[in-house]
Amino acid sequence: MWWAVAAVALGGVAIAVQAPINAALGRGLGGAVPAAAVSFGVGFLVLLVASLVQGQGGAYARLTAVPVWTLAGGVLGAWYVFAAVWGVASLGVVTLVAALVFGQMAAALVIDATGALGMAVREITPTRIAAAAMVLGGLVLSRL
Repeated sequence: MWWAVAAVALGGVAIAVQAPINAALGRGLGGAVPAAAVSFGVGFLVLLVASLVQGQGGAYARLTAVPVWTLAGGVLGAWYVFAAVWGVASLGVVTLVAALVFGQMAAALVIDATGALGMAVREITPTRIAAAAMVLGGLVLSRL
């Protein structure tokens, strides 16, 4: 389990570093949307090559068999990248990441409570609610 936590924590580092890099790209290109598109394009190419190197290219042939709603992840990812490129200059990286984590925690509580999107229902305890409230507190403190 700790390897998974470490991998996800490194993903968090990547998100924190990605926002100012993409913002600089946006300044260079003259717009947040083109910067988000370029960022997604580079990411797409990296993942395409990785999947081909791993011998998983055949997975793309099954794309027509997956439910359409599962493609919404790309739309949601595009929103995140655009919002980060657009917001990091005015919010700063700490507030941006705090808002990101709070949004993730709030949505995660709803998903866990309802079992939405094919996830198992998990109990929402006072401790888990307190964890989200502490992240909210961090978000507020990041702006003081």
